[in-house]
Amino acid sequence: MKKVKKNIFITGGLGQDGKILSYLLNPDKYNIFIFAKRKTRNILKNCKIFYGNLKNKKKISHHFKKNKPDIVLHIAANNPSFKEKSYNLFYKENLLTTKNIFDETFKANINAKFIFFNSSQIFKKKNGKVTEKSKFLGKTDYTKFRIDSHKYMINKKRVKNLFYTNLILFNHDSKFRNHKFLIPRVINALRKKNLFFLKNIMKENIYADFSHAEDICRGIIKLISTKKNLDNLIFSSNKATSLNKIIYFIIKKNKLEINLKTNKYKKNNFLIGNNSLAKNLFRWRPKKNIFIAANEIYKN
Repeated sequence: MKKVKKNIFITGGLGQDGKILSYLLNPDKYNIFIFAKRKTRNILKNCKIFYGNLKNKKKISHHFKKNKPDIVLHIAANNPSFKEKSYNLFYKENLLTTKNIFDETFKANINAKFIFFNSSQIFKKKNGKVTEKSKFLGKTDYTKFRIDSHKYMINKKRVKNLFYTNLILFNHDSKFRNHKFLIPRVINALRKKNLFFLKNIMKENIYADFSHAEDICRGIIKLISTKKNLDNLIFSSNKATSLNKIIYFIIKKNKLEINLKTNKYKKNNFLIGNNSLAKNLFRWRPKKNIFIAANEIYKN
């Protein structure tokens, strides 16, 4: 007997993670529906795309009534780019859209799975290693939106016994990454031989938990398939990588005529995500790394 395909909805599905997931998800198992804010030329195969604003509950309800959601991956958010200061733009709209998509999911199907894509910026700790049990603290409107969204959804989960997971992601990049983020900006500076930008960014001596986005998305597919109803889950590389080393790697790998001194800079604080839970539960192991991702961005 042929198995019935599940309906999976991805908000912000035309961004990096949505694109990768749409390629990796098996179309024989899933009907893939994408919520996107604006029309784009990048039309994905095996997907149906709905355009519109997630603040409109009626539109969400309409689509969910036509195609009952089994799984919802809520990625959509206005995210601040590296050093962007206008964080006050992010709170109200992001919180409203998250509540809308969450509430309408379970109105349509009380047995649906809802996975919220969260950020490592929510942790109170800013240096060292964190786990799923580490404390959260919102110091900006952006992190407050993410923490307040999680509080709203975890409370509903407890009261109504819903399937909800707060998925905490660290830095992950690929050729699909928006150009406003850090590593694509660095790669662009390397292409243009923008020494002023490169020297200044290297002085900051940034270390971070960087991953290849495809590794993260393969882990997400394992999470989609599980019957475990986890409150929190981390996907990360479980190690700190120097941005300066990524820069030197791209220069050497592509034989670029760029001369940057290997000065010793003071190491900044950095946060590492402990990915042991994901590894133990799902036998998930990263197969690629940020150096591969950075070179793919450069070649793209």
